[in-house]
Amino acid sequence: MNWLLIKFVLMAAISVIPLDANALNENQDLIPINSEKEQVVGNLPEAKITLYAIQKGGNLTKFRLESNGNVWNFPNWRNVSNPAYNPKMYYKDINSDGSKEIIIVLTTDYGTGILEQNVHVFHNNKTNTEEAFKEVLADNPIAIIQKNVETTLNESEATITIGNEKTVIKIGKTGINPKQLFSEIFIGNLIEYKVLDDELTAIIGAQIAPVGGDIGSFFITYTFKDNMYQLKKIKFIPN
Repeated sequence: MNWLLIKFVLMAAISVIPLDANALNENQDLIPINSEKEQVVGNLPEAKITLYAIQKGGNLTKFRLESNGNVWNFPNWRNVSNPAYNPKMYYKDINSDGSKEIIIVLTTDYGTGILEQNVHVFHNNKTNTEEAFKEVLADNPIAIIQKNVETTLNESEATITIGNEKTVIKIGKTGINPKQLFSEIFIGNLIEYKVLDDELTAIIGAQIAPVGGDIGSFFITYTFKDNMYQLKKIKFIPN
């Protein structure tokens, strides 16, 4: 068997391996992409909390939160499987009640001009016998912007108004071709959550064009009120 035939046989053998079932990591080792083996995807050592999930079809699913032998399952949660976007976990007192909350940020999509995250906040209603975590709703940041912000866009400028504060961005200074502008300032492709200065914060990007059109971000700070996290303040910071 000459070397051309050997090469053909090897290539044929490799081709029968389903691409969606296996892949090569950076060390060129064959690894299972759709492995349903549970793995640790986050932990908070201070709170003795570990977050588990199963990797399947390019996503992390079937989440399980474990703390001191207690287990909570979240079968409907989803996070992309790229390790660079693993769930973020915080253990901070974000409502100033003297007790720290658990904040878990999941990334559901990412790419050029796209970052979509959602947040889950848990209060610890601990009893004498066991932990009792309860999820508390955080108001949708896009809805907050729609209620509190006015925007306009034309070929010369983009205007963002929050209360008495107005930000005007000259299109000519952005280097964007006016023919590529959206019909209005688009909000929704860039949604990120962080805990900044012990406050839950949503960072929402504003875009005026599909490529290079990110003109700045809304920073929404939350406060705990009426059993949920609501708007405390909102500001826009241009790029």
